[in-house]
Amino acid sequence: MRSWEDCQAVERDVATLSGAWVFAGTRVPVRALFENLEDGATVDEFIEWFPGVTRRYIESVRGGVRGEGDSHFS
Repeated sequence: MRSWEDCQAVERDVATLSGAWVFAGTRVPVRALFENLEDGATVDEFIEWFPGVTRRYIESVRGGVRGEGDSHFS
């Protein structure tokens, strides 16, 4: 993925969470996915905890950050 603007699974608006990247149609920060996974949560648990986030969104986001780090979520 060239940039997060090209990813339909995420969006950013300065009026929503100070412009943090969130999953499209939600107020769930993308950063929350990576923090929860680092803490040992599974994708299934994350989807259960945040029902607006779909597996497809997660796969799209995880595929987009391979080798890029998470600095793009600021």
